[in-house]
This record gives sequence, structure tokens and C-alpha cells, in this order.
Amino acid sequence: MKRKSWSWLKRLRSMKVELEVNGFKMEASYTDKEIEQVFQPLLKKLTQKRQDKGSRLVVYLAAPPGTGKTTLSLFLEKIYQESQSPFTFQSISLDGYHHRREYLLNNHLTQNGRKVLLNDVKGCPETFDLTALTHNVQALHSQAVDWPVYDRRLHDVSEETLKVDADIVLVEGNWLLLDEDNWRQLQKYCDFSIFIHAEEKLLKNRLIERKMRGGLSREEAEAFYKSSDRMNVLRVLSHNLAADWPLELSKDKQLVHKTITQNNTVKGKDDYIGKRTQSTP
Repeated sequence: MKRKSWSWLKRLRSMKVELEVNGFKMEASYTDKEIEQVFQPLLKKLTQKRQDKGSRLVVYLAAPPGTGKTTLSLFLEKIYQESQSPFTFQSISLDGYHHRREYLLNNHLTQNGRKVLLNDVKGCPETFDLTALTHNVQALHSQAVDWPVYDRRLHDVSEETLKVDADIVLVEGNWLLLDEDNWRQLQKYCDFSIFIHAEEKLLKNRLIERKMRGGLSREEAEAFYKSSDRMNVLRVLSHNLAADWPLELSKDKQLVHKTITQNNTVKGKDDYIGKRTQSTP
């Protein structure tokens, strides 16, 4: 691809870009450093991998709640579409594979020795239809797929679907690199993976602030974090497979690309990814 294809990125420096995230309009902005050291090399990498493969490239973007992965995925889609790349790009979400609300209200799981309604822990791996997700991710490699969509206003899976047929498909979600039984098999259908790490304390503050913006009091937001979000954050951070492109959300809320050393560890972050050993499905 021609070098000038990415010149549009330079105009994004310190600019605010309007995106529709989960059905709501919002403005996203990233720093010059993030554009130059994270997004530009990442998009070039994806373009090269798609060219080398010769068919649809399926990319996973996994991260704990509160890291801004949905915003990032849509931002990447927007800037890719504005480039002069010969390939098309779509960003899609794991959220459409939530079990429907009726199912969640009528089924339970056992958590810490007690029976818990699935709807009360919505968002954890057990509340997703992993069978349907696995089938469609596998199908992405050979055909267009009607991808389910989650409606944040209804708090349920929409009746509408999104046709996914782009050359590069970025799937984002908390659990795509989950190193646990059954979920681990998704790795077989991933051509390239990205993971965003962040300290739990930073995510706690971001998630509580998000709930407060949604109308909860601080006490309610903190209670929700303790009962739901915190468990998901810790589960993602402690049970993730190694990613091809590890990122870190720093304390000043900027994304940093972590390089992988020759002995297959992540430079400066051995405490969260460690050795890049491939789990067997």
C-alpha cells in the first residue's frame, strides 16, 4: 500500500471525532503519540497481514471493562475507512451474543456456593451464547455473516442483524482471549489478536464514573462495581491468552504498545502476559 494512504491520520492529531458507541453519540480523541506509535503501525500491520493471507482477516480486540475497547474499535474502523487502503474494514462486537433477557431471567449459575440469576451477573462469560459465537466466527473465514447486535436502549439483543462482509473484520469483546475451557477454542479462528491491559484501580474509577454518568449515585455505582464489574475485570486480567499486539492503558489514560522480546515475554509487563505459550483447545 502507498505510504500516502495513512496521511489522513496526521489530521486526527488532538482532534475530536464523533462516533456512535452503543447507540449513543460521543466524541473520541487520541494524542499524537497514540496516533503515531499505536494506530498507524497497527493499521499497517493489519493491512499487510490481509494482503499476505489473501482472504478475510479476522482480528480479536479483547480487554477488561472500562478500557475503552468499543470506542477504540470504532475509531480504528473510521480512520481505516478514510484511508486509501484497497481493503474494507468492519468493527463488530461480542455483545450481540448475550443470551436474550428472557433466558437470563430464567436461568442461574452457581457462584461462590450460591445460586445466582444470570441476569444479575449479565456480562460474565456464562451469559453469552458461545456456541452461536463460535459458529459465526468460524464462518467469517469463508462467507458473509449476519451478525447479531445488542440494543443498549432495550438492554437486550436486537431483532436486527448486521451483514459482515469486509476484508478485515475486527471483533471486540471482554472474553475473546479468555483462557478457560470452551472459550479457548475461539483462538483457532483468530488471525491476529490485540489485548488492552490496565490496572484494576484505574478501571474501577472509570467504571464507577461511567455508571454515575448514567444516573446512578456514587453509592449505587460503587455497589454495582463490587457486585459485577470488578469480578469481570479481574477475570479478564488473570485469565487471558497472550496477544499478538499487547497494549497498556497507562495511568494518564493513554494507550501504549508493548513490544515482545526475543524470549517471548512482553517488555516491562511480564506480570500480566508473561510467557507467550499457546494453549491447546
